[in-house]
Amino acid sequence: MFWLAFTVVAFVMFSYLVLRGENLSYLDQPVPDHSPRAPSEAMQGVLASLREFGEGAHGRGRQRVQAVRGFMDKMGAQRSYESEFLALSTPDLRGEWVLAPKHDTGRRILYLHGGAFIAGSPLSHRPITDRLARLTGAAVFVLDYRLMPEHKRIDGIEDCRRAYRWILENGPDGRSPAQTLVVAGDSAGGNLTLSLLSWVRDQGLRQADAGIALSPATDAVLDAPSLRHNIASDAMLGPAFGFLAKVPGIFLLWYTWATSRMLPADPRISPLRGSLADLPPILVQASDSEMLLDDARRYVAKAQAAESPVVLQTWPDMVHVWQMFTPELEEAEEAYHNIAEFLDAVLPSSAEQAA
Repeated sequence: MFWLAFTVVAFVMFSYLVLRGENLSYLDQPVPDHSPRAPSEAMQGVLASLREFGEGAHGRGRQRVQAVRGFMDKMGAQRSYESEFLALSTPDLRGEWVLAPKHDTGRRILYLHGGAFIAGSPLSHRPITDRLARLTGAAVFVLDYRLMPEHKRIDGIEDCRRAYRWILENGPDGRSPAQTLVVAGDSAGGNLTLSLLSWVRDQGLRQADAGIALSPATDAVLDAPSLRHNIASDAMLGPAFGFLAKVPGIFLLWYTWATSRMLPADPRISPLRGSLADLPPILVQASDSEMLLDDARRYVAKAQAAESPVVLQTWPDMVHVWQMFTPELEEAEEAYHNIAEFLDAVLPSSAEQAA
């Protein structure tokens, strides 16, 4: 009986002190009231496409992963774009440059796509990267980082770090220094973006001029309230991850550890749990009805307390990463308008660069 009790106590202590780490519930704020503003009419088409996505992602394990990847790439391939796409493949780096008709190769964006770390690609995220390229006139490099389960979680993180060092000195036309650099990403890519910006600071590298995180996952501990409260209102993540509400938090910690092969509280996969001081200007956008809302709110609250210039913008009743549905979704265009305003405010002007 003694050893059973000892084992249970040790299991619980290890789970909460090592796997979870600090209790961050002090960062939580009252649940925001939903705005009376109704979503634009195009939202019905978006919801229909998400239902098709759910119906198409059949199977288990690797079969389901392949189905999700195929569907996401199909969504990206079915659209028409104004930008040019140039594939890049080297022994150390894969991805594609997205170049709008009028672009400045010295102004660059490193884009890290979402897809729950198991799916997504430069192709699937062309709706976002084409829009960013046309919006900013920057040369956008979309990294094709290694995905789970074929690779370990750390492999994708290392790919992002390698890409950051590379893009500082390389553009679409060859070797040349970046004049301005923005790191951006959505969902899982938002997680990689925020993790990368902290790593750049710690390495003493030239910091990015700005960061953009769309509906980011910021904490692999998975204990934010909205992960459970917003299951019913999240049309994208709710059907896929709603089962999390039925799993005790202590077992989620062990699940994350087993699948990522990294401690859930490790700042490399939980940027919320690292130091958030001395970061560049970062814009975080999230929907108040998505499961990752509190991931975004906690991150911004902690970063602001550390005096980093990080701001949060929220939209009512939007799907996860609604910026993907451009130009048909009015709210997506509003989000891009806000991104443009943010970048205009924080990026150095041409005159400042020349000086």
